[in-house]
Amino acid sequence: MSGHNITPNNSYPRGLNDKDNKRKEIEPTFNFDIFKGSGIRNISPAESLNDINKITSQTKKTKEAKGLFLVKPANEWIELAKTRPIPKMLFGEFWYENEICILFADTNLGKSILAVQIANSISYGQQIPGFPLEAQKQKVLYYDFELSFKQFENRYSFNFTKHYVFDNNFLRVEIDPDAEIPNHKSFEDFINESLERDIISKNAKVLIIDNLTYLKNETEKAKDALPLMKLLKALKSKYGLSILALAHTPKRDLSKPITRNDLQGSKMLMSFTDSSFTIGESQKDKNIRYLKQIKVRQSEFLYDSENVCACLISKPFNFLLFELIGFGSEREHLKEITEKDKGQKVAEVMALRSKGVSKIEIARRFGVSEGAIRKWIKKAGEINPEQEI
Repeated sequence: MSGHNITPNNSYPRGLNDKDNKRKEIEPTFNFDIFKGSGIRNISPAESLNDINKITSQTKKTKEAKGLFLVKPANEWIELAKTRPIPKMLFGEFWYENEICILFADTNLGKSILAVQIANSISYGQQIPGFPLEAQKQKVLYYDFELSFKQFENRYSFNFTKHYVFDNNFLRVEIDPDAEIPNHKSFEDFINESLERDIISKNAKVLIIDNLTYLKNETEKAKDALPLMKLLKALKSKYGLSILALAHTPKRDLSKPITRNDLQGSKMLMSFTDSSFTIGESQKDKNIRYLKQIKVRQSEFLYDSENVCACLISKPFNFLLFELIGFGSEREHLKEITEKDKGQKVAEVMALRSKGVSKIEIARRFGVSEGAIRKWIKKAGEINPEQEI
């Protein structure tokens, strides 16, 4: 070490005669006093040994975590899993703790109504009738990018009087109109940092985001959806969060069952989610909606096409809500196709064909097979139905 000589004290000290030196064996030690005032921490031998043990332990951990993957025997993973709590239901079998769940539906079908109802349930620790709640009462951060606070008041009051009283665990969040975005940050980066700051300061484990398109305007494109979902997944892992994110569906055929393909940016978004469910519009009654599971990991598919949850949107007094009224097949709620509807579809297909749109692309837009498009074209009397563009 530059500037210091570490000399073992095993030479004979001056002032002792040879007889004494032969009789006394001095244990080799390091002279720690020479480090005083040198800028190097003055430590005892015991502290030095403790530091060495720490470094050795850290080195072992570094070697284990080196690279992208963690490789352990399957039984070791099981033992590690045993130390973690079993995820509990937050909204029946639709959403569990520590999941990123996406609720998607067309506009004006009640996504926000149901999301607020779920947040209220968790914040009070009281289940929504028909949908078990196993988790304890806790804080919920509800990011409302849809309603103004006056519109919110209207939904949870009786003609702007006799307001519903929420639990203080329900924390509603909206954009501060006076907030200034730092010059070196994008709007999306500023939102992401603000999300994390709220999670830490409020010590919340449940987040509801209404809706995803505000965080990322182009979620239908895979390249734009990927950073967003990576952010949510990173936040979930870092803070042990449960996240419910609301999303829109593009225009869809109301005569067809809802599938994962009806979610904007479906392939990318779905690959990053743990669960997903949707709200469908019943064609029997404008006030009836049905809930259907789209992706499940914690339990089996209970609410598929053959067993959807039929709900009535109502406002008994000062709280707009979904009320479970029964179960049934999704077919019961789909639009019946009339001859007029078929004729309209054929006309739309032929209009697209005249613009040079391929049969494959037309099939994607209508949510049907290419074979179905060929039949419609043939019905319209196209001279060469097998011709491809």
